[in-house]
Amino acid sequence: MYGTQESRRNISFDYQSHVISYRPSIYTRRANITVKFQDLYEFTVEGNVDDVNVLNEVRERVRQQGRVWWALEASKGANWYLETNVSSSLKGSLKFSALANAVTLRRLIRKGIPPVWRPKVWFTLSGAAKKKSTVPESYYSDLTKATAGEVTAATKQIDHDLPRTFPGHPWLDTPEGHAALRRVLVVYSFRDSYVGYCQGLNYVAALLLLVMKTEEDAFWMLAVLLENVLVNDCYTNNLTGCHVEQRVFKDLLAKKLPKIASHLEDLEFDVSLVATEWFLCLFSKSLPSETTLRVWDILFYEGAKVLFNVALAIFKMKEDELLLTQHVGDVVHILQKSTHHLFDPDELLGVAFDKIGSMTTNTISKERKKLEPEVMAELDERLRRLNSPKADGS
Repeated sequence: MYGTQESRRNISFDYQSHVISYRPSIYTRRANITVKFQDLYEFTVEGNVDDVNVLNEVRERVRQQGRVWWALEASKGANWYLETNVSSSLKGSLKFSALANAVTLRRLIRKGIPPVWRPKVWFTLSGAAKKKSTVPESYYSDLTKATAGEVTAATKQIDHDLPRTFPGHPWLDTPEGHAALRRVLVVYSFRDSYVGYCQGLNYVAALLLLVMKTEEDAFWMLAVLLENVLVNDCYTNNLTGCHVEQRVFKDLLAKKLPKIASHLEDLEFDVSLVATEWFLCLFSKSLPSETTLRVWDILFYEGAKVLFNVALAIFKMKEDELLLTQHVGDVVHILQKSTHHLFDPDELLGVAFDKIGSMTTNTISKERKKLEPEVMAELDERLRRLNSPKADGS
């Protein structure tokens, strides 16, 4: 597999060896010169010297966060983040302590889970560990063996998409990487035949493999993501859930950023042109990997509402430029260029939570419930038109 973590000492060494500073050569002093480098998860990144400086600052904050998490483990013990209270003899104090700890943990997670902590923190806090505990220990290996050699529409599409999933990555784009990713996707397609496989899941599962290190853990993270974290039917054949999310996002854009929404409407720009990929791939194709994973830190703890915060933040950060656009193509270009260079996750998440404002899971759920009938009716009408025979001469 893509590496293992066997002990605290090994983890600490791995952490220090990966959290490095990017040092541009003396020939790359000017900000308009493009440099290439590898990020923490070995993706090749292109940027200018300013981008490199931003990443150096981000890496220093990662170091600081790592020290905070290690200090908490030293003072509170292993798996301290699972504790919901502190010692107290009063029932009321216990409730208050549990709430205080939850708020503290949320703040820590929003500041970023250190890379070496991500696998175990995600696995426990997301519910993946609990989900895995409900089946026999050999579940994944048994299903892997049972599905080997099976050919379905899903497996054919998976085989087609494997070489197109993060091409050029030094592990994912190898026979070993393709085989591991294929097993995770194929096994899940048999676990949930209703979902099967949908394009977009290949990018999500690939990034899960890089973070979780083992196929089995990546599989269970994919399972909890699709079955518990995200809205239902996001990845089914007609993408019903994804269409609902797009409509919810469009409404939120009008409420939170009315100037942008009005201007885009005048341009006849459909936000789904960019947002569909954001929501299907969970930003893994759009944002730099380390920024994406900061979003996922929050996703696995607070839920899918963060996707809306982040999507709105991307528009907010480019508000001035977007309001000057005169063509749909200009809007797409600005958004694509900006997302690819959002190397500072704190800047993005600062806008997402401080400037966009809070949105509760309950608020998002109400919006979905309100808009779902309208979206379903439109999809049914579209399907009816596709299936209806054309009149002669028309």
